[in-house]
Amino acid sequence: MNELIRLARGAKVYDLAQPYYVGMPHHPVHPPYLFGMTKKHGDYMVPGGVSSAADGIAFGGHVGTHIDALCHFSCGGKLHDGSVAAEAQSYGGGMERLAVDGVAPMLRRGVLLDIAGLEGVEVLPVDFSITPAHLDAAAKAHGVEPGPGDVAILRTGWAQYWGDAAKFIAEVQGPGPEIDAARWLSSRSVFAAGSDTVAFELVPARSMPVHVHLLVERGIHIVECLNMEQLAADRVYEFLFVAAPLRIQGGTGSPIRPLAVVA
Repeated sequence: MNELIRLARGAKVYDLAQPYYVGMPHHPVHPPYLFGMTKKHGDYMVPGGVSSAADGIAFGGHVGTHIDALCHFSCGGKLHDGSVAAEAQSYGGGMERLAVDGVAPMLRRGVLLDIAGLEGVEVLPVDFSITPAHLDAAAKAHGVEPGPGDVAILRTGWAQYWGDAAKFIAEVQGPGPEIDAARWLSSRSVFAAGSDTVAFELVPARSMPVHVHLLVERGIHIVECLNMEQLAADRVYEFLFVAAPLRIQGGTGSPIRPLAVVA
């Protein structure tokens, strides 16, 4: 039997995604999640008393648990690959370069750095800046070190606020890494960095330096609105990270349903 299949049969799987529901948190520059049934049972019947139900949804690519494509940010008019952003975009076609449909499915080593746990609190304060010292301490305490190609996720505890949209968004204020901590992550050549907040980095941050550094300067994806609460409660700090973005042609981001798989 294939070794991967054998391991999968005995694995424990943690769902790292937040649920979608009408009224859920969303960054104010992105559209809200909309949902409605388009057909209810009994609206249309076929022989044998059979009917079906269906629904319609609409939301932005950066709403809910999602990954940022490298084209999500530019600096000085340039994307990560040096191309001119204004020449690679259109309202109808989206981004012609570095779009989310080019992001391959992820089957990578994942590392949890539980900063809230390190600080001995359930939830980090709204203005808490995650520094390289915090990341060093968490890596040492948890016995893990992010490396090339890994997905490093930082827990602030803000996933606990998901059921209260106003509290979770907090007028776009929240804890996260600043530029020195972003450089700590990029120096380890991770594939992606994520957290349980709406903006990943410490906000407000007018010029979004962490996004610019990771996405534009270093080509590192960002994952936002994760739920790591059960993972942290079970003290699971190393795992197989599995996720795939939707193949949205020209998309700047995509919802994902990430899983942490532990043998």
